[in-house]
Amino acid sequence: MDIKEVMKYLPHRYPFLLIDKVIDLKEGEFITAVKNVTMNEDFFQGHFPGHPVMPGVLIIEAMAQAAALLSYKTEGTQPNGNMVTYFIGIDKARFRAPVFPGDQLILKAKLIRRSSRLWKYETQALVDDKIVSEAELLCTEKNIAE
Repeated sequence: MDIKEVMKYLPHRYPFLLIDKVIDLKEGEFITAVKNVTMNEDFFQGHFPGHPVMPGVLIIEAMAQAAALLSYKTEGTQPNGNMVTYFIGIDKARFRAPVFPGDQLILKAKLIRRSSRLWKYETQALVDDKIVSEAELLCTEKNIAE
């Protein structure tokens, strides 16, 4: 999936769209996506001046966006403006190495369990084939028009 197709499935926009493309996907099983980290990211202005590091919470968000793409592709749906996906749990989150401008984050999400509107994923973020972060993510959908 290129960025145009990614934007059809994710409601996020700058500065919170954290997926540049999808390089592998098997519906109902896994996804591999890419986030190119550049010095132009707004968060580097304050995190940290003179030593820019991508915030861990944004790495988790990038993994969650990859998982959301997997969910939408698995369901064969796209966001309709009334449904929002929320975190309901982040377990076993670990940060193993910092992420710097110029790094390419490879984001992996594997579907572990799905029941009704509940989705559980194992996720990883890698730089140069080394895990920099990982977490189990639990998500649900909510109709915000109700």
